[in-house]
Formats: sequence, structure tokens, C-alpha cells
Amino acid sequence: MKRIIRNILVNCFCFWLISLIIPAIDYSRNFVVLFYASLTLSLVNFLVKPLLNILFLPLNLITLGTFRWVTNIIVLYLVTVLIPEFSITPFHFAGYSSAGFILPPLYFNLFFTYLLIAFLFSMISDIIYSLFK
Repeated sequence: MKRIIRNILVNCFCFWLISLIIPAIDYSRNFVVLFYASLTLSLVNFLVKPLLNILFLPLNLITLGTFRWVTNIIVLYLVTVLIPEFSITPFHFAGYSSAGFILPPLYFNLFFTYLLIAFLFSMISDIIYSLFK
């Protein structure tokens, strides 16, 4: 029970932090929606993700684990389908320039926005879980 609650709280914190970094996550600043999305993500991770990992095992072995991101994207997509108030939209990075260092503006379509959010979500949650151990 403690593990499930910790998982939901970490997911909620990760969604909140990523929504501050990338404005592509829309939950209308309603933390109840964020909690439901975290709860749904935990349930989908426990129920559906193992089936997806088994289904994509040959591709995951061929790509040496790189295809794992696709399962994370599918799981995030399922959360947005199951919780209609929680949505992920395409992301536009306006660019950055400082002291001769220039990052050009970028437009991420919906797939690459899901990929970016899945990558950040996995990084942040791994850091948080490593702090708990």
C-alpha cells in the first residue's frame, strides 16, 4: 500500500514539474485532475505496461532498449484518453539566446511532445526513486 501511494505521489509531482517546464501538459491547474491522471498512470503502469513490454520484447531486444520509449508514449496516450480533462498538446519552443549561445525556435508535433514528456518523466521519476533508496 505504501508503495502504491508513493508511486501516485511521485507521478503527481512529475506531472506538475513537467507542466512547469513544458506548457504542453494541460490539466486546467486543477490538482484533482492531476491526481486522477497520476492514479490512472499508476494503474496503467501496473496493468497494461507489462503486456506492452512483452508484446514489444523482440523490437526492444533488437533496438537494445530504445523502443522502450514507445511503450512509455503509449501509456501516456492511454492516460490522456482515459482522463479527458488531462491533455497533452503540441509544444512550441520559442528559442533562447544568451552571450552568443543560441538555441533556435523548435516546434514539436504531438508525437515528439509525447516523446519529450515521456523522456522527462522517466528522468525525473528515476531521480526521485533513487533519492528514496
